[in-house]
Amino acid sequence: MITLIAEINAVNHTTIMLKLARRSLATVTEHPKRVHGGLKDQDRIFQNIYGYYGHDLKSAQKRGDWHKTKELILKGDTWIIDQMKKSGLRGRGGAGFPSGLKWSFMNPPGWEKNVGPRYVVVNADEGEPGTCKDREIIRKEPHKLIEGCLLSGRAMNATAAYIYIRGEFFQEAQILQGAIDEAYRHGLIGMNACGSGYDFDVFVHRGAGAYICGEETALIESLEGKQGKPRLKPPFPAAVGLFGRPSTVTNVETVAVSPTILRRGPVWFSSFGRERNSGTKLYGISGHVNKPCVVEEEMSIPLRELIEKHCGGVRGGWDNLLAIIPGGSSVPSLTRELSEKALMDYDGLREVGSSLGTGAVIVMDKSTDLIKSIARLSQFYRHESCGQCTPCREGTTWLSKTMDRFVIGDASKREIDQIIEISKRIEGHSICGLGDAAAWPVQALIKNFRYLIEERIDDFHKKNGEPLYGGWSKGAAVQDGKVQGVPFNFHH
Repeated sequence: MITLIAEINAVNHTTIMLKLARRSLATVTEHPKRVHGGLKDQDRIFQNIYGYYGHDLKSAQKRGDWHKTKELILKGDTWIIDQMKKSGLRGRGGAGFPSGLKWSFMNPPGWEKNVGPRYVVVNADEGEPGTCKDREIIRKEPHKLIEGCLLSGRAMNATAAYIYIRGEFFQEAQILQGAIDEAYRHGLIGMNACGSGYDFDVFVHRGAGAYICGEETALIESLEGKQGKPRLKPPFPAAVGLFGRPSTVTNVETVAVSPTILRRGPVWFSSFGRERNSGTKLYGISGHVNKPCVVEEEMSIPLRELIEKHCGGVRGGWDNLLAIIPGGSSVPSLTRELSEKALMDYDGLREVGSSLGTGAVIVMDKSTDLIKSIARLSQFYRHESCGQCTPCREGTTWLSKTMDRFVIGDASKREIDQIIEISKRIEGHSICGLGDAAAWPVQALIKNFRYLIEERIDDFHKKNGEPLYGGWSKGAAVQDGKVQGVPFNFHH
């Protein structure tokens, strides 16, 4: 009897110890149907996103970076791409294209016959207003990015990586270059990287702060020393890219998470988030919240839970919320009612009429002049348009000028429908996505908050009378290059 009790106790002890051991490791079991969110610390890829620890090589290795990297390289390009496909990782730069599939485009049948250099180009430009995740990776976890460059480069049989970093990121560029120098000194990159027999170089290129250079072909043009203006496609960069050689342009976060995925396995990564929206994601929350932050969370977490759990909620309470831009300045804004339904993934935000973009959440409470905020974004896109496409060059100017008049109400109500028509002439009619980025915020403002514009116009008409078409006042004229006879202070 005593022996039986002892055996039962031993079995119970073993079971308890196994459970504790499983808790301390990364979660690998498939999740049942559930509400997503509440990512555990052991499942966070970016362990130093708040900068509590060092960003040097020794500190990075303590957090698991550069662990068995040689073995991953030796598994070969086919294995790496297969693992990335199985993980379900989609590009974290905004487009959401499946990363494994994109990487595979660099290795078409017979690619070996195209002898010469091949490149991985990392887009660290991050010029989207509201977006602040990639700079945190570079500043706090640079070795994850460098190791990711090496492994993604092996997957695409590349010879070098160019990291195109925004010119204003002075501190980040210094930290990144220091980390690259460390990796070279320890033989992790360069000739015979990690002792694997694979040669791979990493270079940092500082841009000049042009938003348009966040577009992949404009970025390539800038790297080549030309004006940052998008190219027509085809040919696509995977065939003819940087310096005329096969190249793939990818985002910082996409590259930085790849080593952890390869080490922990695609089943682990794909166990987070909903189907087709796998993994973890860095979200940057700013605006009218109690604690703005950049946080890593599970994909498909409800937008409201993300804000209340990690940011202490909306300033003044959820009922004080006016609008949320859920994915950076270029995506459509949401009302409070839509924000309550939104899930933070590609499909969830599309269902409520917006987009995940870069995961940059901009919260605006009822103290916000929403018309003025969107007008400011219109000014930004007007300024950053490269001017190559007529719909974008002329259309962004028209949007900006009309939005400026909406701010004070100096317009007629029929111009609300007119500006929608103009935006439709821009959307989908430019070489790159800047035209779409300029059109969507205005379209969402009118779709969800038209009543605000109409109220502003009515107030203006009561005070100043109804203006002529285009915002002109009766009796106004241009003399000596200036508008004369306007009864209010506004620059036409």
